[in-house]
Amino acid sequence: MAEKSAKPAKRLSSDSNSHEGAAAGEISALEEAFRKFAVHGDTRATGKEMHGKNWSKLCKDCNIIDGKNVTTTDVDIVFSKIKGKSVRTITFEQFKEALQELSKKRFKGKSDEEALQEMYKLIEGKGPGLTGVTKTVASPTVSRLTDTSKFTGSHKERFDASGKGKGRAGREDLVDNSGYVSGYKHAGTYDHKVQGNK
Repeated sequence: MAEKSAKPAKRLSSDSNSHEGAAAGEISALEEAFRKFAVHGDTRATGKEMHGKNWSKLCKDCNIIDGKNVTTTDVDIVFSKIKGKSVRTITFEQFKEALQELSKKRFKGKSDEEALQEMYKLIEGKGPGLTGVTKTVASPTVSRLTDTSKFTGSHKERFDASGKGKGRAGREDLVDNSGYVSGYKHAGTYDHKVQGNK
């Protein structure tokens, strides 16, 4: 079983070495795209390994999945086939193997080498798209509801003149333990009066 998985890797490396000098720029752009998709949505990712979710996103965003020759099911099957048994990620070398597998299905009328080059062209220079991301809406209704200068009643007491929240002081009546009654305006001036008379 181990020999079977080692043979495609050798074949891939010999294939990639034959055109590496001519297409070195393409391979570096491919690796850059791999790293962009590998770190997408995962703050702990290093960019050296890609999860199945990001592999599927790469295939969708780069139009590898066309709905006819290559479907999402094909993409998932190839990912499961390429990755190790107890591993959830693929490396860049395994990524190239997976592309080689999918290129045969995606570009049926072309030779293996031409199909692989076409697959590289689909991916190079691409990054993860932000489709479906929720954007904030600046409608007059929302701005009226969030404008603190128009608040009334007890809600008005929760914000200062600049619109910044007062925190706990705005939510609760804090007890003044200074020793003065609440209406006394000259709190803290006793020492000044006593020292001024002497």
